[in-house]
Amino acid sequence: MNPHIHIEAITPNTDQGAYPVKRIVGDPLHVAADIFRDGHEAIRAQVRWHAGGGKWQTIPMAHQDSDRWAATVPLTHNATVQFCIDAWTDVFGTWLVDLRKKVEAGLPVPSEVAEGIQLVQHAINMSSGADRQRLTTALSALRAADTPTQAAEAVRDPALVELMDRWSPHADQVTSPTLRVTVDRPRAAYSTWYEMFPRSQGRELGKAATLRHAAVRLPDLRAMGFDVVYLPPIHPIGTAHRKGPNNSLVAGPDDPGCPWAIGGPAGGHTAIDPGLGTLADFDAFVAAAAEQGLEVALDFAIQCSPDHPWVQEHPAWFHHRPDGTIKYAENPPKVYHDIYPVNFDTEDREALWQALRDVLLFWIDHGVKIFRVDKPHTKPFPFWAWVIADVQNTYPDVIFLAEAFTRPKVMKLLAKVGFTQSYTYFTWRNHAAELRAYLEELCYSGMQEYFRPNFWLNTPDILPEILQTGGKPAFKHRLVLAATLSPSYGIYSGFELCENAALPGSEEYLNSEKYEVRVRDWNQPGNIKALITQINCIRAEHPALQRLDNVQFFACDNDRLLVYGKRHGADTLLIAVNLDPHAMQHGYMTIPADFVGIAPGGRYEVVDRLSGAVYNWGERNYVRLDPQHQVAHILKVHCRL
Repeated sequence: MNPHIHIEAITPNTDQGAYPVKRIVGDPLHVAADIFRDGHEAIRAQVRWHAGGGKWQTIPMAHQDSDRWAATVPLTHNATVQFCIDAWTDVFGTWLVDLRKKVEAGLPVPSEVAEGIQLVQHAINMSSGADRQRLTTALSALRAADTPTQAAEAVRDPALVELMDRWSPHADQVTSPTLRVTVDRPRAAYSTWYEMFPRSQGRELGKAATLRHAAVRLPDLRAMGFDVVYLPPIHPIGTAHRKGPNNSLVAGPDDPGCPWAIGGPAGGHTAIDPGLGTLADFDAFVAAAAEQGLEVALDFAIQCSPDHPWVQEHPAWFHHRPDGTIKYAENPPKVYHDIYPVNFDTEDREALWQALRDVLLFWIDHGVKIFRVDKPHTKPFPFWAWVIADVQNTYPDVIFLAEAFTRPKVMKLLAKVGFTQSYTYFTWRNHAAELRAYLEELCYSGMQEYFRPNFWLNTPDILPEILQTGGKPAFKHRLVLAATLSPSYGIYSGFELCENAALPGSEEYLNSEKYEVRVRDWNQPGNIKALITQINCIRAEHPALQRLDNVQFFACDNDRLLVYGKRHGADTLLIAVNLDPHAMQHGYMTIPADFVGIAPGGRYEVVDRLSGAVYNWGERNYVRLDPQHQVAHILKVHCRL
């Protein structure tokens, strides 16, 4: 049977409900849809929802305009929420509208009154308690009406319409497909990451640090305002084909090897490298981090060294050549003799998947609730959909960050199938037009419903050209951009020291600590720790910087200046960044009056959160930024004049 009522254009949704949208506990879920029917009958609608398999609840939808209806669902639990929309013909409401029209036109209404009596009587038969009494009173008044006006007066109370809807059958009801919302804890949307190699946190040249030594640095990271400390693989490192300094093919007897060559005699993915300590030392590190207000994120890299126990125990989990030998990893022209990729097409797939899931569960049992996943785009999408859902069914507070620098469609699908956060192209976006275009895609193209960016300024694999050539001003202005454009961002060790020595002609670090132990003076002259601390404090104090979908770009007559604003509630910020690390840039920017809450032509006061300077601004303002002194303004709209 063809329904009278249609429900279309439901928001929010991702790919017509094929994947869940993402929200944070405490966010409102604004549900809207086009709902209409043939004929002139009135309709009603509701959102029906439940969290984590709990009891279904309902919220009435309100008519907005034309055929658009909307309601807001509160998201109070870290869980998967399911919701759908019910719509039905409002028989009593339709009757009431027709009655009033005829009364206003002076027409007789005996048939209409009889129909109304029948409708109310049916609701009384279905009702109970106080509702039944109120309906009975209304019925008596309707029966006692001697004139059309008295009949209309008898059903004048707006609450009667709600009572009638509650106790009347929902005629012609249709229900939309069920949609899903992944409701994460707040850190899934707002987080500040620091990546460090524990073995490089010592003070003695040539000597690797342990996890106990590395814990000494945690107060320093927290003092700078970080809330996540991310550790590259901490597992035993293989010796077969171990890499030497700068990824050389020959390692010396004292070279520590690359942590991503996972596995050795001491164990595999659930073991600690003996040089770092024991599992008890790791537990102590996690506890020390928690005392500082830091969470530990672990690297989840699905690959093995030739010495990994799985190679002998589960040879079917790896790719084999025709001669029976196992294939090592390749990304021509690069080859990785020290790493075996896992074969997800193995006939022993179920055991492989469960073993990988169990690795995650093992570390969750040891206090880890955040995983940075290495190159997930080289593994099957169905695996990620399964393992993330399986883990989060029991531990909904676990966060997964996808390290996937790859094609846009692949990155988007990884986010859709479950990854909480994602690395991005920000690392290579340097000019005003491309930054603006990229942020507008992230914030307003529909990606914001499922893709949460984490803006990394550098990684052990990536020292972008602008940091190689732009000196300290480049480190500063890139920091401001990442920290104010995205609610989540991260730096890799050495960024605070402005380290920028690269292998010639590449984005690889010279003397990379992927292959050797580094010892640094974390307070050496020229560091930018004070600026990092200041900016992270500003982020913590301003809710506008803790959201993604609120950036607005403004016109400026100099394209070496990027000007934008962020607003959340009463918190309004204006940000101007000099994108040229080599020269002073200046120009005029236009700030719309309505963005800062002034009348056209009005004035307002702004306070620079970086310098403390106070300015009297209007709709058109002059900015001059010298990268040797100040690379940016972060301006709090203080008062309207």
